[in-house]
Amino acid sequence: MELKNILFEVRNKTAFVTINRPDKLNALNDETVNELKEVFTSIKNNDAISVTILTGSGEKSFVAGADISELNKLNTVSGKTFTEKGQEVFNLIEKLGKPVIAAVNGFALGGGCELALACHIRLASEKAKFGQPEVILGIIPGYGGTQRLTRLINSGRAAEMILTGDMIDANEALRIGLVNKIYSAEELMSKAVELAEKISSRGEIAVRMALRAVVSCDELSESEGQNLESCLFALCCATEDFKEGTLAFLEKRKPNFKNK
Repeated sequence: MELKNILFEVRNKTAFVTINRPDKLNALNDETVNELKEVFTSIKNNDAISVTILTGSGEKSFVAGADISELNKLNTVSGKTFTEKGQEVFNLIEKLGKPVIAAVNGFALGGGCELALACHIRLASEKAKFGQPEVILGIIPGYGGTQRLTRLINSGRAAEMILTGDMIDANEALRIGLVNKIYSAEELMSKAVELAEKISSRGEIAVRMALRAVVSCDELSESEGQNLESCLFALCCATEDFKEGTLAFLEKRKPNFKNK
């Protein structure tokens, strides 16, 4: 892949994706959205990757929203295309089938907040700031923010963030359940790697099945979700990893999963 705005590497079954436009606070322009699609499609199809860590370059910003110079040119027709394209890419991330950890190292505003919301786990540095400030520009969130934020936190709190456009800090984001944990800026990435390695050490098939069930819960009724859970559980019972995991427990040793 030839990438201009994203850094991409794989180490020990973990993919590292870094939005790399620090001079623009890692704002998402059209080219960067295209590259995100290319990178995450590659991750989805690469069996050597178990977990992904997504972050932004520099010390100030995760992703500080969309590129305003591009937004300014939108009309009704192009605006619809703009949002559908971003939603497609963020849906790809959410439904990747592999865990994606957002390491939010600074501003996560507008499209940046929506990008973090599309990830499965969100870790934040003490310097992180979150917000959906689109109303200040005379628009609304368009990359799934009105839906994911409302599902993640309560509707009243989501409405307040979206309707005022106000930012919240990392502590408030933790309090309302927007992020999982807060770390110092210096230890954020090492903690994200530690979490990724822990997930990678589990049975990969089980992790993917569990993630599928979790991601599907917003689209299914409770009875439908429980039926899916039952079917996925049954599929896990047919794997070699299930036999190894239970045997290792009984023998008081660490399991040696083969992902089969």
